[in-house]
This record gives sequence, structure tokens and C-alpha cells, in this order.
Amino acid sequence: MSNYEFDFSSVSPVDQKDIKELDRRISDFQRGKEDTERFRLYRLTRGVYGQRQEGVQMFRLKLPYGRINSEQLVRIADVSDRYATGNLHITTRQNVQLHYVKLANSPKVWTELAQLNLTAREACGNTVRNFTGSPTAGIDPNEPFDVSPYVEASFQYFLRNPICQEMGRKIKIAFSSSDADSAFTYFHDYGFIPRMQVVDGVEQRGFKVLVGGGLGAQSITGLLAYEFLPEDQIIPFMEAGLRVFDRYGEREKRMKARMKFLIQKLGFEAWMELVKQEWKALKNKSVAIDHNLVPEQAPLGTGIIPADVKPVDEHWYNEWLRTNTFEQKQKGYYGVYVRIVLGDLPSHKARALAAVIKAYAADDIRFTINQGILLKFIRPEALPLWFNELHKLGLALPGADSTADITACPGTDTCALGVTNSTGLSNILEELIREEYPDLIDEKFFKIKISGCMNACGQHMAANLGFHGSSFKHGDLVIPAMQVVLGGGVAPDGRGFIADKIVKVPTKRIPDVVRYVLDDFEKNGLEGEYYNDYFLRQGDKYFYTLLKPLADLKTMTQEEYFDWGQDHLYKQEIGVGECAGVMLDMVGVILKDAVEKIAAAREALEQSQWSDAIYSSYSAFVVAAKGMLLSKDVKCNTQKGVIDDFQTHYVESGDYTEMGNFAELVLQINQYEPEENFASDYVTQAEHFVNSVIALREAQLETSNGIDKKVVGDYYRA
Repeated sequence: MSNYEFDFSSVSPVDQKDIKELDRRISDFQRGKEDTERFRLYRLTRGVYGQRQEGVQMFRLKLPYGRINSEQLVRIADVSDRYATGNLHITTRQNVQLHYVKLANSPKVWTELAQLNLTAREACGNTVRNFTGSPTAGIDPNEPFDVSPYVEASFQYFLRNPICQEMGRKIKIAFSSSDADSAFTYFHDYGFIPRMQVVDGVEQRGFKVLVGGGLGAQSITGLLAYEFLPEDQIIPFMEAGLRVFDRYGEREKRMKARMKFLIQKLGFEAWMELVKQEWKALKNKSVAIDHNLVPEQAPLGTGIIPADVKPVDEHWYNEWLRTNTFEQKQKGYYGVYVRIVLGDLPSHKARALAAVIKAYAADDIRFTINQGILLKFIRPEALPLWFNELHKLGLALPGADSTADITACPGTDTCALGVTNSTGLSNILEELIREEYPDLIDEKFFKIKISGCMNACGQHMAANLGFHGSSFKHGDLVIPAMQVVLGGGVAPDGRGFIADKIVKVPTKRIPDVVRYVLDDFEKNGLEGEYYNDYFLRQGDKYFYTLLKPLADLKTMTQEEYFDWGQDHLYKQEIGVGECAGVMLDMVGVILKDAVEKIAAAREALEQSQWSDAIYSSYSAFVVAAKGMLLSKDVKCNTQKGVIDDFQTHYVESGDYTEMGNFAELVLQINQYEPEENFASDYVTQAEHFVNSVIALREAQLETSNGIDKKVVGDYYRA
């Protein structure tokens, strides 16, 4: 353990346990007692993510639907000053990231955040990631009801839930407040849009449900699972689907390890049938949602608004008022968007903003999906005052959520996977829009998004005009480039589109790409036509021909060999992504992991958590069986494959004689209700199995002079 004295005042017992464990594991790692790759897989699930720069980490919070209060905002700013760079980076998943954090300081960071009920648990790694939601939830004039309590309930239900701690890949879930789909549910593993339905004369709440969407190198639009799923069924449906994903999902080929590919592989109807089969094993067949879980925030500020307050710049104020504010469904109150360029909010501005919020708004801040901030319950007479206060902070830029409000991931600034500089390009394009296309600060349905690589953290495939980092080989040199994509995003009627790849262009020519695309639409688009409909009408070949001259490398200039923000020749430096990687491990260590699963199952039994005990036991069966298969060089890429292959290579071969059918034993998990008697029996059976295979492994080692076998870690991820 470190010598750091933790101040656990106001820190929940579960957070205390997490923080102490993280501190211990860091100490073990630094003393060489824990393998680098094993430690990496662990720390990612605690929000600690390696940067491009050696020796420092990115620390990510997990903020469901981007909700935070002023006291928490100040605490994050203070923590950033002490342990990071004094900057708060708002992400496209409504989180906050702190950069350049020393590994040893991450438990200190978490402790100080946990004192105000903030967590980093499952912010990264192969877990259920942050639940995103429309920032306008609760004040949206078009919402059937406030989805905030549903997002909060789902977040609480799956946090630390055994079924989603060690999956093959991450799961992303979104809730939109209305059919406008402002949370982009269509490209998530699970997407929920609120619905009202009359049943027996009674109006009931529910959700339209989409599944299997995703961005990245192979972007896919989600499939319709339900037109209306009653509100008490959304969490059970998610849990059943996660169980299927955990058991059948790919674990070897990282690029195929998402829910969208599993549904493609199995077929949608077969996947839904497997989900149905899991229903009996669910902890809860129905989960009622407390509609007051997230209380409606009325204005709490006590600040006195001067009667004669005037905006410091009348013209700018009128633009800001038109583009950054809207009347809430609660008449007489306004929502105000604050543009945060590149999502970077300096700590001193965060503290100043928090002070104004406490005085003149509801203490319910929402980080937005386009890396900004939404403030709620602002009285109309306070709008000039708000503009002046934001103007002092340099945060009164008009054009929120418009073409001028460009989304960009950090790219090569901090990310090991970044290919080209997305932030430098974003600054150039924002300046271009302001100077050459000023009318577009009012345009809400043409979005520009930039990612530093194809993994889509900047959500470029959900943009009408998007870019992702790439490169050209040109003679002996490498040219920084951007892949141009067109036709993604959400239409005014809520239709979701995935962009099409058009052409790759040197990154220094991207401003001309923007000019070509905007000028072409201005010249040839129909009156009132949505851009994606125009794109479909013209066809991708039309746009390839339009932009192809910009891809001609025969006209390269010296400057085009430099990336944005560089004064030297471009050199591609791509690291290993933190969710990928191969590790070497010993079979014996894998079996110890199975023992730890049994310990967790026993602990859950003692606490009468029958379902959790059963799932931990199931994991122990699979981990132990996989370890033994790897001792024979049998490599499996799904949990179901492990179960079937253990039957073939151990039971049927006669190497393991203590059972007749391994699959029947393990898959009892979805044959029985999660009750005390079955949980007790199943834990006992799993414990016996783990102990017996450990004995078998010890016998194997006697014939190999006690030398344990190293295996490839990607196959180990049970």
C-alpha cells in the first residue's frame, strides 16, 4: 500500500473498497508483482487510461447523462489543479477527462471526487460504459416524459454488476428525450426513445428500443427490437442481452467483439430468442422506475438581477440569444447552451461558472454530447446578465450545436491511437465557418465532426460532413491525411444516418473540402432540402468526382507534409490502443482468478445476493475451464466455445472424469430462478469444479517438471 492517508469522509463503503484496491494494485504493479497487461485490463475499469505520453494517465469520470452540480464542478476543477493540468475535457459521451495524471495519484483523485459522490468505476474497459442521454431531458418541450430517472436507474443497476465486468468489449447505451433523437440512439448497442401508450384506458410509459448499432471502422444503424417496451422491462431486457453478449460474444478478434457483430453473426431473431431464454435467470423480471429518482430542479439561485442590466455587446447578444437559448417546457424559464471549444474548460472558468449557476440557475448542469454545457431554469430577465457573465469568461460564443460548433476528439494531443491532429483542424474550420459562412451559426442540421483515427471518438460517422485521421505514403515520405465521409447524422424528423466514405485528402486541404461541399449544396440543393437527402439524391460517385481533385498528390506543396500545428515533416506515431493488446500469462494465474470468482460468489451468498452469487460461479466455471483448455493449446474465442470445448477435450477424452456433461452443469444458470437453494447448490458445484481442475493441473505439472505454461492473453479473456 502507499503511504497516502485517505480521507474517506463522506465516501461510500463501495467506493472505499474500490479506491483501496486500486491503490494496492498500483503498488503491486510498481514493485513488479503484477504483469503490465493484467494491470492495464484492471485499471481501465477504474477509469485510468494510458496517454500517448509516457508515464502519465488520462483519468475519466463516469457521469451518467452528463449531470453534475456546481459543487461537484468546483471539486473537479480543484482536483485538476492539484493532480492534472488545470483543464476539464468534456467528451462526446458527456464525461469529463483529466489529463497528465500520475498513476500513483489516481487513488487520490478518485477519493476527492468520491467525497461528492462522483465515480470512475467502469468509465473505461470492457464494461457498460457511461449512459448518455439528451441534455435537454426534463426541460425538452417535445418530450413525452423526463428520461433522466430511467438513465439514472439503469446506471445504478449495472454499476459493479457481475454480469458486465469482464465482457469481450464495451457496451454503450443512450436515452433520447424525444423522437428528434438528440442522443443518437441509433448508433448505440442499446438505444431508448420514450413513448406513451394507452392500455385498457390507462396511459402507460415505455420506450422504443433499438439494438446493435455502433460507429467505428464498420458503422451500423441499430435494429428495432420493440416499438413499445413497458418502462419496467427496459432494465431486464438490457440485462438479458448483456448475458447473451457475455456468453456468445467474440473475445479473440477485438474488431469483431461488439454487440453489433454478434447480432449479425447469430441473426437478429436468433439473438432475440437467446435473450428470451435468459429471462428465467434474471435477478429481476420487472424493475419499477422511481420517477422522482432525479427530482425536477427549480431555480435555487438567490442572486438579485439588476433591473437595468444591459448586454455588453448588443449585436453579439442577439446572435447568442437566437442560437444558444430556448424556452423550456416549463413556461417562463429558459435553457442556455454554453459552447466549450474542443470541450476544454479551464479550471478557473469552471469555478467562476459554478458561482454564477448557484446564483442565477438551477443547480443541475448537463454536459452535452457535442462537448458543451446546458444550463437550466434561467429566468428571461436574467438572460442579459448571463450573457455578460459568459462574455467575461470567453464563453459567450453564439452558434451552439450548429455547423460552427465542431466536435473533435483529442487526437494526437494525448491519444495513443491518434493518427492526425483533430483539434488543430477543428480550430481552423471553426474560423473558416465564422469568416466565410457566418449564416451557418444558425444551421442546426448540418454538423461537422472530426476523429483523430477511425475509432470515431469524435463521432465523425454521425456527421453530415466528417473526417477521420489517416495518411498517404508518397515516395519516401508520409503525408498526414483525413478520410472524408458524408451523409451521417440525425434529420429534423429523427431519422438516423451513417456516413459514407468518399475520398482521402491531405489534411491541409480539408478547409477546401469544406468549401467545396458547402458551396455545392448552396448551388444545387433544393429549397428546404435536408443535406443527407441531397447527398442520397446525388449519390456518392458525384461527391467523389467533386472532391477527387483535392486528393491529387501531384500538386503537393511543402506545407502539406506538415500536420496542423506542426512546423516539421509529419511522422506517423500510432501507439497501442488501451482496449487492445496481447498479454502472456500463466495457466496457474488464470486458475487463481477462478478461485477469486468463487470467493466473490461466497461473499454474495452471505449477503443474500443470489443472482450475483450465481453469475460469479458461472464465471468461475468458464475461467477455470478456459485455463485448462489453454494448457492443451485449445484457443476459444467465446464463453460458449469454452464450455463446448471443455466437454470435447477433457470430459469426452477421459482426462476429466468427474462429470458427464459439462454444458448441462454450467448452463443451469439459465434454467432456474435465481433463488437461494439453486444459488447455494450452484456455488458449491462451481467451487468443487475449480478445486478439481486445480488438482488436475497440479498433476499435469508433475509430468512437466513443474514448469507452468504461458498462454496468449487475448484467448484468456473469459
